[in-house]
Amino acid sequence: MKVVILAGGQGTRLAEETETRPKPMVEIGGRPILWHIMKHYERYGFDEFLVALGYRGESIKRYFLDCLALSGSMTVEFPDGKVTRHGGEREEWTVHLVETGKESGTGGRLGRLAPWLRSEPFMLTYGDGVSNIDLKELLAFHESHGKMVTISAVRPPARFGALEFEEGSAVRFTEKPQVGEGWINGGFMVFQPEVLEMIAGDDASLETDVLETLAESDQVMAFPHSDFWHCMDTLRDVRYLRDMWDTGKAPWTSGSWD
Repeated sequence: MKVVILAGGQGTRLAEETETRPKPMVEIGGRPILWHIMKHYERYGFDEFLVALGYRGESIKRYFLDCLALSGSMTVEFPDGKVTRHGGEREEWTVHLVETGKESGTGGRLGRLAPWLRSEPFMLTYGDGVSNIDLKELLAFHESHGKMVTISAVRPPARFGALEFEEGSAVRFTEKPQVGEGWINGGFMVFQPEVLEMIAGDDASLETDVLETLAESDQVMAFPHSDFWHCMDTLRDVRYLRDMWDTGKAPWTSGSWD
């Protein structure tokens, strides 16, 4: 099953980080958040990706080309330009890097991927959020209900840190990352290919023109995930995710990734 990653937005609220690169290339632990997302899918057996490019898509292409070309040791024979590679770890991925327009909406980007996706259901997520959601359970849920779309329902992180204290005792400050009110779309989704026929053009919004329309006809189901989820919308989010990684407390990993 193919995995679509929407990676074309400008990330304007992260201007300090995204002036020269798209948001999915902002790094956590020396790796782009895009890499972290793909490793999570790989953990559940999904290793073919369609990355929808837009804003500064060339930096994403360059990253994957460099991953391939510069891994491991190599011998360069200058007279004829021959390069021989020796060892080096490489991801077991197939990655389609597809230009989907600089100004396209989220639905328009998906529409441009239609030639790759019409034959079977596919997964889709955004290039700026990490979670420890069980993707196999998400897919099994989708296959069980027969609707067009399954979205992941998550609890948004609280806007403010919380206090823990008892009367007469000292205060402790906590992040309380998963105590936000209500449920929102966490971005880890499964689609039937027929959804592609609803996309009218590049300006289409996946959220309003597709998902909301399908919801009105009872074609969207929610898979609740009450454990870890966090998106990277602000510089505070970047610092928070980097701190989790640096302290070895990154819930979106299995604890074994370099």
